[in-house]
Amino acid sequence: MTTQTHKKSRLDSLTANRKPTWTWMAAAAGSAILALLITLLAFESFSVVGFAILAGIFYVVSMYVISRMLEDRLKATDEFWRHLVWTSFFIALVPLISVLWSVTSQGLPTLLANPGLLTADMGGVVGSDDIATQSEGEPLQGGILHGLVGTLMITLLASVISIPVGLFASIYLTEYGNRNMFSRGIRFFVDVMTGIPSIVAGLFAFAGLTLFVELTIGTSPQALQSVKTGVTAAIALSVLMIPVVVRSTEEMLQVVSNELREASYALGVRKWRTIMKVVLPTAMSGIASGITLAIARVAGETAPILVTAGYVATTNWNPFSEWMTALPVFIYRQLINPTAPAAGDPSTARAWAGALVLIVIVMGLNLGARAIAKYFAPKTGK
Repeated sequence: MTTQTHKKSRLDSLTANRKPTWTWMAAAAGSAILALLITLLAFESFSVVGFAILAGIFYVVSMYVISRMLEDRLKATDEFWRHLVWTSFFIALVPLISVLWSVTSQGLPTLLANPGLLTADMGGVVGSDDIATQSEGEPLQGGILHGLVGTLMITLLASVISIPVGLFASIYLTEYGNRNMFSRGIRFFVDVMTGIPSIVAGLFAFAGLTLFVELTIGTSPQALQSVKTGVTAAIALSVLMIPVVVRSTEEMLQVVSNELREASYALGVRKWRTIMKVVLPTAMSGIASGITLAIARVAGETAPILVTAGYVATTNWNPFSEWMTALPVFIYRQLINPTAPAAGDPSTARAWAGALVLIVIVMGLNLGARAIAKYFAPKTGK
């Protein structure tokens, strides 16, 4: 009897001041019910974002109060911050999931029902076609090929311009700058360029090429009209892309241990060869990831491309001549200026399909960045 009493008292001492394991489920259910009631009373219709925020706040507060009542202050404080971090993470996922669901639910049926959207452009499509589609159930005419080609061409040219410039600039800042006045000036202007609005980058590229054309060709309307090309849009995107490449590459190069450089120098290897054979391969994982993310960041820009490349309904494979349409600009024009103002549903369907394709491209670039980072990561062995 004494042994059983001792075991029971020992078990009680181990479980004392500990709340039941089902506490979090009860707190989550109560928070969800309370948030649902407040959301229905405060808003005219149910708001997913408002419900998620209120439920998260109620859950964090209720768990802290319960932990403070059943446990000590240190455990309550620890759980408060842990629950706050996890709740913030799930709340941040709500807009992302909402956007993905909206675009997929609206764009995927259009792509599945009209696979020709990926192989056709808007050349020859008029308002009567959309009216027939909406009122008579005719197949959806036109497509997004010209926007897809324009996005790929412009982004490729912007990458060709930005990646070498950003890479060489970051190598200078890390390996040769030595914190001198020139390198500090470069860092300052790179930080300033990081915060430049995208429309300003478009206006800068357009004004710069316009001035160049005026000085070399003349001020004729034909010459000034030739400024709006895919190359101009690529220059505008490179203004946005270069600072991202410089900052990300510089951070990765600074992570490389100085002992590796010193060991290479001790073997008599020149500095440029040390950078090429030791520093860059070691940091290549982060560099490739940062470059890919920079490409994904500019692939969805609308304002600078609208200013510099214009809009055209046909596919243009030559970025050095004539106007060129990018996928974000195509989406914008389909929503703001439908092909048939009296029948806007077909244009909206094309816009949703284009938005889905654009998100797939950006997500593919992000996944590619992770794959590249994993592939180029330094191999470690025992």
